[in-house]
Amino acid sequence: MTEILALCRAGFEPECVQELEQVMAEAECAGYGKTERDSGMVRFMLQGDLPGNLPGAESLIFARSLWPITLNLEHLDAKDRARPMLDWCEREQLQFADVRVECADSPAGEALRALCRGFESALLGLLKKAGRINRRERQALLVCLLSGQHALLGKVSAAQLAAAPRGGIVRLRFPGEAPSRSTLKLEEAFMVLLSETERERWLKPGMTAVDLGACPGGWTYQFVRRSIRVQAIDNGPMAESLMATGLVEHIRADGFQFRPKKAVDWLVCDMVEQPIRVASLMAAWLRDGHCQRAIFNLKLPMKKRYLEVQRCLQALQDEAGGKLLIRAKQLYHDREEITVLAARTS
Repeated sequence: MTEILALCRAGFEPECVQELEQVMAEAECAGYGKTERDSGMVRFMLQGDLPGNLPGAESLIFARSLWPITLNLEHLDAKDRARPMLDWCEREQLQFADVRVECADSPAGEALRALCRGFESALLGLLKKAGRINRRERQALLVCLLSGQHALLGKVSAAQLAAAPRGGIVRLRFPGEAPSRSTLKLEEAFMVLLSETERERWLKPGMTAVDLGACPGGWTYQFVRRSIRVQAIDNGPMAESLMATGLVEHIRADGFQFRPKKAVDWLVCDMVEQPIRVASLMAAWLRDGHCQRAIFNLKLPMKKRYLEVQRCLQALQDEAGGKLLIRAKQLYHDREEITVLAARTS
């Protein structure tokens, strides 16, 4: 059996398993997921080797990170956790470019964070002393602590590990001038769902946007700070600091009925509404040429969440009247929802 470790949001382990099962089936691989509720992780067991066409975590919705696991170490001695790892490196004559020690984003993982930081530094020092660190190597060592006595080890691509945030989580600092913490959702969406080149091309000063359900302006703020003009659609009040910029037009209207007089570059939406209704609204804007691209949240029901996601994304594609670029992710700053990017390809 080959093991893959996926980290996800605590409480969404079943959806992560369902997604991995679908991905593996498409890659013609047989396997099953092992997990515990609220653990923030899935251990997926595959029959045979990893498929060459296995997607990375960046293309998955519920998995924040996805790593192959080589060694399962249980009953570690708290006084010398590194010894079995050093012995393994010696036996296999392994060298690594770097080492990372992390844990799941879960209640159990929270208690391990300080241990992870200290153990990573200590393990790196011991591996250097043993001659097992070579910065020219193409592989790195990933260690995931499940407890103080249980660790999973994986040989992973050094380049991929260096590029991936710890635990698959993009850490952001809340800007004090933003009117609500929801602003972090859109900032993270820009970081995760857009490439650096796309951010440069698609978030230029002077562009235009519509924010449906904007009040008090957390998402609008992300455009204003980039000098992008916004029509903020909401019957509630907008933050005075945003209105003072001269970049925001506040329109009191129903977000499902409003349409702009002129096409805009961006449509964003964080309204609390049935996900299929939001998906259909986004498709209509894209189909009718009211916007070039959209970022929006789908609030998920408590049951059959993965099936609802599939239904919404299919409806979005079918109702848009043309091929769309669609990317979706459950972001760190999301809760019972996922965030979707949809863009016209022509």
